[in-house]
Amino acid sequence: MPKAPIRCLLVDDEPPALRILEAYVSKIDFLELTFSTNKPLEALARIEEGGIDLAFMDIQMPELTGIQLSKIVKNKLDIIFTTAYPQFALESYNLNALDYLLKPIDFSRFYEAVNKFKIEKNESKPSIGQQEIKDYLFVKTDGKNNFERIELSEICFIEGMKNYVIIHTPNGKIITHSTLKNMEESLPIEDFVKTHKSYVVSLKHIERTDSLSVYIGKKAIPIGDTYRKLFFEKIAGNSLS
Repeated sequence: MPKAPIRCLLVDDEPPALRILEAYVSKIDFLELTFSTNKPLEALARIEEGGIDLAFMDIQMPELTGIQLSKIVKNKLDIIFTTAYPQFALESYNLNALDYLLKPIDFSRFYEAVNKFKIEKNESKPSIGQQEIKDYLFVKTDGKNNFERIELSEICFIEGMKNYVIIHTPNGKIITHSTLKNMEESLPIEDFVKTHKSYVVSLKHIERTDSLSVYIGKKAIPIGDTYRKLFFEKIAGNSLS
């Protein structure tokens, strides 16, 4: 089973700089671009949803600077700053930033920073070969010690409702006290994908899609603007064309 890619987010208020970073990410096979924006508040909302490993942040931005944004999302993910201003280097290291890239950023320097994160991540977590790869989950249902085993292959989609999730299978629904974020982190990313802030779907159970929805059985599951690009890239990666 291949190692999971590093899921990254880009935020820079300058579109040309953002395009360069997007191009760099696309060249590295162990990186997966989850979200790219020129608006810090959009980046904040996406980070708060979870599922991001690494963020590349510009520092001088309107609404929120990269420094301010990093303080808000502290401990949620690792951060590499990208900026044209060397005077912020000391403050960035005091915030435990992984690295500090000065614009114009060349690809070799970008790769060096990313590889540093990859090495630290692999050292801090056991490799796939050392982990027990599970194809099922136990979820808590009603009652103190009531758990139900669910085969991952039977999960059609998962619906988040505040502090509860509804797991939809061909045999019915299972409701458990959890969050969609926690469920998403328990699922293999090669088999499941988020289409909306309230939905994670199984690629194996998708029957068809259009521009706005995913169809599984009789259910039309919305595709949110935030997730549309990544979703269709994943679909295209599993297509014959």
